[in-house]
Amino acid sequence: MSALFVFVDGVGAGARDPDRNPLAREDFLLSRFEDGTGAPLPRGGRAVLADATLGVAGRPQSATGQTTILTGENAAALLGRHLLGFPNAPLRELLRRRSLFRTLAETGRTVAFANAYPVAYLRALGIEVEGDPEFELGKRRARAAATTVAFAAGGGRFRTWPDVRAGRGLTHDITGARARAFGADLPVREPEEAAEVLRALALAHDLTLFEFFETDEAGHARSMERAQDALVRVDRLLRALVAALGPDDTLVVASDHGNVEDLSTRNHTRARVPVLAFGRGADGLERVGDLTHLAPLLARLATPEPLLTQGQAG
Repeated sequence: MSALFVFVDGVGAGARDPDRNPLAREDFLLSRFEDGTGAPLPRGGRAVLADATLGVAGRPQSATGQTTILTGENAAALLGRHLLGFPNAPLRELLRRRSLFRTLAETGRTVAFANAYPVAYLRALGIEVEGDPEFELGKRRARAAATTVAFAAGGGRFRTWPDVRAGRGLTHDITGARARAFGADLPVREPEEAAEVLRALALAHDLTLFEFFETDEAGHARSMERAQDALVRVDRLLRALVAALGPDDTLVVASDHGNVEDLSTRNHTRARVPVLAFGRGADGLERVGDLTHLAPLLARLATPEPLLTQGQAG
């Protein structure tokens, strides 16, 4: 029994307009539209559109959206606003206390974060890992994303570039090409090969997370070419994962806010975000109405016993 969560940053359900929405140019699994329609989903997959605004005025942002996804708590309501980028001190404290990874670890479940990082970056965040730094960060300030803070709260082992070489982790771009362009000695993997790495990790853990954020970068750049490239890569990965699902496995895919679905602006949007589920727990998707419902869903999928939701714990 395994649950795999693929988090894809910056994908909303927009208009079916191929001039500004790259998701309308092909039938990607993430091609969901504001009218509730979307591309056919294989193997009994289900899709819903979740509210990312969380009852707070303004455009949803990454720090609050991702913290909400990973804790089940309305982080935007906690701050009284949406916070972009990296979590601030109150959000980091919330992530440490209510992290989905911590909840699962405390109940004896095993968790994995498939993304692999340079040793120098992790050490700059105060995370101890083995190995020699591949490069020096210099004067650049290392900042932890919500996923990093949440996973650290569960005490799990962070993966580094040697894990990528050994087939035990992935770079954030799926293929490794981006790191290689900066001189990293890493293999280049096709998305289907990357899916095999993720599949092996998922089979060895109760919950495995992979984070992909180049969709959000393409949206901010307003680049149709970059958006198409990112969406093709993640779609190939997702389709390979769906095809490999066993009878006791579940794949959940979700985003934190809209962006790439409207390249007429470089800003995030207030669009609802797609949440997809395939496999054993797909029928639980009907409970997801907004981002606060993702952590309880993933907790249920990762354990055979019912868990308290983060809002009920402590």
